[in-house]
Amino acid sequence: MLSNTSHVLNRCFTKVAKAGIFVPKDETKRLCVSFYTSANTVQKMAAAYDYKDAGNIQFLDDLHKLMIEECLKQGTDFGTKVVEFLEPKELQVKLDLPIGDQSESQKSMLDICQKVIKYSVKTGNPRFFNQLYGGIDTYGLAGAWLTEALNTNGHTFEVGPVFILMEHYVIQKMCGIVGFQNGDGLFAPGGSYSNMYGLHLARYKYNQELKKTGLYGSPRLQMFTSDEAHYSMLKAASFMGFGIDNVIRVKTNDGGSMLADDLEAKVLESKKQGAVPLFVMATCGTTVLGAYDPLEEIADVCERQGLWMHVDAAWGGAAVLSKKYKHKMAGVHRCQSLAWNPHKMMGAPMQCSAFLVNEKGLLQQCNAAHADYLFQQDKFYDVSFDTGDKSIQCGRKVDAFKLWMMWKAKGDKGFEEQVDKGFDLAGYFTKKIQETEGFRLVAEPQCLNVGFWYIPQSLRGKEENEEWWQAVSKVAPQIKEGMIRQGSIMIGYQPLKCKNFVNFFRIIIKNPIVEYSHLDFVISEIDRLGKDL
Repeated sequence: MLSNTSHVLNRCFTKVAKAGIFVPKDETKRLCVSFYTSANTVQKMAAAYDYKDAGNIQFLDDLHKLMIEECLKQGTDFGTKVVEFLEPKELQVKLDLPIGDQSESQKSMLDICQKVIKYSVKTGNPRFFNQLYGGIDTYGLAGAWLTEALNTNGHTFEVGPVFILMEHYVIQKMCGIVGFQNGDGLFAPGGSYSNMYGLHLARYKYNQELKKTGLYGSPRLQMFTSDEAHYSMLKAASFMGFGIDNVIRVKTNDGGSMLADDLEAKVLESKKQGAVPLFVMATCGTTVLGAYDPLEEIADVCERQGLWMHVDAAWGGAAVLSKKYKHKMAGVHRCQSLAWNPHKMMGAPMQCSAFLVNEKGLLQQCNAAHADYLFQQDKFYDVSFDTGDKSIQCGRKVDAFKLWMMWKAKGDKGFEEQVDKGFDLAGYFTKKIQETEGFRLVAEPQCLNVGFWYIPQSLRGKEENEEWWQAVSKVAPQIKEGMIRQGSIMIGYQPLKCKNFVNFFRIIIKNPIVEYSHLDFVISEIDRLGKDL
């Protein structure tokens, strides 16, 4: 490096002198060093795209080994911590976040990757019960790696022929499973997006002119969903210009399922007030309690009153894959659109979210902008496979491939067994809660969520008045802090204001490698952390 630098500097000095330009020697040296540094940086930048370069291959090979060992082998081992928690300011220092002018060595980059692994939550660990995702499927991961290596787009057959066909196949398979005889769909960046697609299509179906004119001057359009439905409906109303005041919340029963009678009463009241009831979002697997809404009853209301019925089955939709549990989705074939997230109960890598609609061609009509540089109609192949104009996005990741890889490897039977195991584990844990002193079930579980309170010894046998419940509300946050700081387990907690429930734990049991013994540990660990509170 030093001898090469000296050679470049000498050449710079010679050229400046021959040109008859007077530049102080120190300044000439500075300019030449700057030139050399820039040239070296450009060369290094270009080298990062060269896979004939032995150094690049070695870096990726070393990183691959690191991921296999620390993310996958150690990260999914019940004997390891689920998280190595640091406060934000401490973590900022450890990660060395600032980016400077100069490039970093490959060794330095590998060290950074190791820190990223060390301080990240191990969501594949059987100690992770915090969210509606978790677990790392081998074939899904292989699909994710392959899509990143190919780095293509899901908008035209021209640039993504394999993935376009795979998405088409998977969407049609999912439509067949839920009973959409004339179905269509696409993969979207999350369930919230899928719910927005449903609302977007409902508005278009109501009045196609609104695509051109917008909402100005149109009647007040209203949406209906349960008081336990996902908050994405509020965001959709805000984002799409309806306004959150036009999201009408419907009452639920003790288990969290929508009351169809209250839905119809609120729809009739909406009409009485001069608004236009447009859209109902039912839920299959609510975020907190895991409740399934009565789809048949809701479909009856929607048909009587003329509303678009959308089902948010992002979490609980995979129950339809099981002969034993598909009754929970009874009536799903009657809805107009559906959100289903395979990255949740099915365990695909984040993110993997399908939106399905029971009317072929509607997505295209609603969203098409006919960009001439992408969707030319005189191409030499069948342009019906240029599906990108169905989407609100332009660039779109080929997420369907991850699911196709998993489904191909497992088959329908494999996914059915996986779903059945999740429900079995949730049933086992529910029974443990009911049998163990100090634990109290919030509601009878309908999905893989189990909500429960832990009552410390100091609060047992006391009068359960408002003051007592306020004390109970402080228990879960304190135990959660102990879990995270020790890295022993991760379980979420929350209040449920629509039911006047104070903070309670919500465990999500969906990782296929979880066993009964892991759930026994959860009970004992919560008791250990909370018994003296």
